[in-house]
Amino acid sequence: MVARFDMLDNDVAAKFSKRFLNAGLVIDDSPLPRSTQELVKIRASQINGCGFCTDMHTKEAAAAGETSTRLNLIAVWREATVFTDAERAALALTEEATRLADHHRGVRDETWAEVRKHHDDDQVGALICLIALINAANRINVIVKTPAGAYEPGMFAQMAN
Repeated sequence: MVARFDMLDNDVAAKFSKRFLNAGLVIDDSPLPRSTQELVKIRASQINGCGFCTDMHTKEAAAAGETSTRLNLIAVWREATVFTDAERAALALTEEATRLADHHRGVRDETWAEVRKHHDDDQVGALICLIALINAANRINVIVKTPAGAYEPGMFAQMAN
């Protein structure tokens, strides 16, 4: 499988991609736990059917020490006992914010209350931005059909600066 369009081989798309990656650095440096960040990225990518991002973020999470048990249970987190209440709140927000078209009212007040219960303002800000960013990344990669499987942890780190 070959991508329809190489985002890094086009001047406009490459400039955008670099700025996009730089925006992600703000979230990386936030107080939102790294494990939560990866769980959110993986869950949104699963929902959006983005193989490339699912591959990337499961590998990044594993390289950062995430267990295979937790990685294997992200899609069924409601039935799993391995996630904290804070992670569950973040995953619920991720699902509702990713599936906005499925919920005519957007994010439920109950979900928002759980997020606020477990995350401070800086974490909430990072979580909102992260969900928006990963959904945008999913859409880009699904549009161009970026193939999954070849990603290596840290592959894009040097591109961001």
